[in-house]
Amino acid sequence: MMPFLLLLAPFLLAVIAAAASGVIFPAAGPWYQSLNAPSFQPPNWLFGPVWTVLYLMIAVCGARLAVQAGQGAGLAGFALGLWALQITLNALWTPTFFGAHALGAALVIIGALWLSIAALMATALQIDRLAGWLLAPYLGWVSFAAVLNWAFWRLN
Repeated sequence: MMPFLLLLAPFLLAVIAAAASGVIFPAAGPWYQSLNAPSFQPPNWLFGPVWTVLYLMIAVCGARLAVQAGQGAGLAGFALGLWALQITLNALWTPTFFGAHALGAALVIIGALWLSIAALMATALQIDRLAGWLLAPYLGWVSFAAVLNWAFWRLN
């Protein structure tokens, strides 16, 4: 039987990443407002709902992979390592971009985040197809966010 905390861990880590993103480093601060923004920047109100849904999907993916790891699925342990890597990079991006105002460093982090999500998705699809497909919107949004990060870096 899978220990409850192992199933709960992905949800707790997603909440921690979300808190680092939205509460500790709010996006709409004066520094961010002073930046030259690309024309395709979405409205600020969109980020909260999108990330709420994405964090839930990321957590469900992690919990499904934890179940597979508990049942001894071969690649599941590796997939959980990739899951931990992507949630760590996810949590690092916000303080780098909004806290340190380091647009270039944030671009490097989001590039590594994109690679980790792609690797996780490819691995998860081999273990639990639903877990893998739950990451597709996340990969799409991070792709857009990377282009947005690049545009901010280029314009500022």
